[in-house]
Amino acid sequence: MAVAAQTIESARVLAPLVITFLAPFALWLLRKNQDLREGVSFVAAAMAFASVISMVPAVLHGSVWTYHLVTFFPGVSITFAVDGLSLIFAIVATFLWFFATSYNIGYMRSLKEHAQTRYYFCFAVAIFGAVGVAFSGTIVTLYLFYEVITVFTYPLVAHHQDAEGYHGARKYLVYLMGTSKLFLLPAMILTYVQCGTLDFNLADISHGMFPPGADPTLVRITYFLFLFGLAKAAIMPLHNWLPSAMVAPTPVSALLHAVAVVKAGVFSVSRVMLSCFGVDLLSNLGLGLITAYLAAFTIVVASIIALTKDDLKARLAYSTVSQLSYIIIGVAMLSPLAVKGGLLHIAHHAFAKITLFFAAGAIYVATHLKKIPLMDGLGRKLPFTFGAFAVASLSMIGVPPVCGFVTKWYLANGAISIHQYILLLALLASTLLNAGYFVPVIYRAFFRPPVPEVDHSHFKEAPLVMVVPLCLTAFISVALGLYPQIFASFVDAFGRF
Repeated sequence: MAVAAQTIESARVLAPLVITFLAPFALWLLRKNQDLREGVSFVAAAMAFASVISMVPAVLHGSVWTYHLVTFFPGVSITFAVDGLSLIFAIVATFLWFFATSYNIGYMRSLKEHAQTRYYFCFAVAIFGAVGVAFSGTIVTLYLFYEVITVFTYPLVAHHQDAEGYHGARKYLVYLMGTSKLFLLPAMILTYVQCGTLDFNLADISHGMFPPGADPTLVRITYFLFLFGLAKAAIMPLHNWLPSAMVAPTPVSALLHAVAVVKAGVFSVSRVMLSCFGVDLLSNLGLGLITAYLAAFTIVVASIIALTKDDLKARLAYSTVSQLSYIIIGVAMLSPLAVKGGLLHIAHHAFAKITLFFAAGAIYVATHLKKIPLMDGLGRKLPFTFGAFAVASLSMIGVPPVCGFVTKWYLANGAISIHQYILLLALLASTLLNAGYFVPVIYRAFFRPPVPEVDHSHFKEAPLVMVVPLCLTAFISVALGLYPQIFASFVDAFGRF
């Protein structure tokens, strides 16, 4: 039986949003002093994280924080809400912002990148958008912050301002803005027509927003408009923007793949499935299993494509396409174990994938190498970088005690509990494919001699401000594997209502 959630109406919900909103302007005002400019990001990240953490005790005791800002029409408002699901995404975004800032300093200064103030400004706005998505209490609120992320990450993807950068950024914008206008806006309208409100049902993930007499055909149409309108989740065939965005600087790739963009996509899909449609409706109409099979297809095919890539960032990009669908498949199976595994993977994937991209950037700063066949023997020159890469790779593969194992354990048991052995087979196949495209990188780095055309004599680890964050995020991946209850408690708080 669902447990009624206690609602706490408080402007305290706005604190992380206000901090992340003001931070970009402080960065701009201090643009002539790079030390102070970058210091703002550290301070803002710490303050935002602390303000998010302050709401944890109440949520774990069954409360939902809310704050109503403005009503446009009856049932159409800007309202913020914080429950267990919100906290998973908000904690990940604000906590990893701190690590990303340290890494950004080493990367941007070492390569003497241009337009650094613009870069930090847009990076901070993207975090603001991520927190806004996490705290959205209505579909309208989620939509507005979802678009904020798209608009302000465009300059980051196009950062190098060359033909390749503009091409990748244009595809990025067309895919994400195009799908949100063609599919997401009509989905909102259809939801309002059927439900009379765009407020998420945060009290009961079983029943969602739709009334009992809703037309099944119209509900199905609305659902698929949402699913494909939220293209940041990178479900095939709407995934191609993500590999194309790899023209961006590596810290941006980390932002895209671990912290803000794709996590906003899978978070939004999870929120819509559970707090808009609800478990019962998705199950009765068979929409959950259809989505799970679509996610399984994405998992396997993207992993196969990743095997064919010899550029490290391209391989990681297709790995992200695959790994994101672990979250979708978990939620779509609609069994308690699978949903728990899927939602846990929002955090678990974030820490492991940001480590992988941090490592890729550190390798490039230290050696200017991008191609995997040229990285033979580099592990002996960059032991900390490749050691952290190895740990994060084990998480992607699903090897204990790293956190990726916890995700796959829940997902596999969830598939068994609903007798979906084809989905179980897809999960097992993807694990073998994960090993197929990660293990060779590690093997080459540590166990092969250097290739003749690459002189290793002058190679050394990237600056400490880059290596320390990637080692710490790798360590946290292990810690989350040993203590999965850290984020599991938020899933439990969310799912018990």
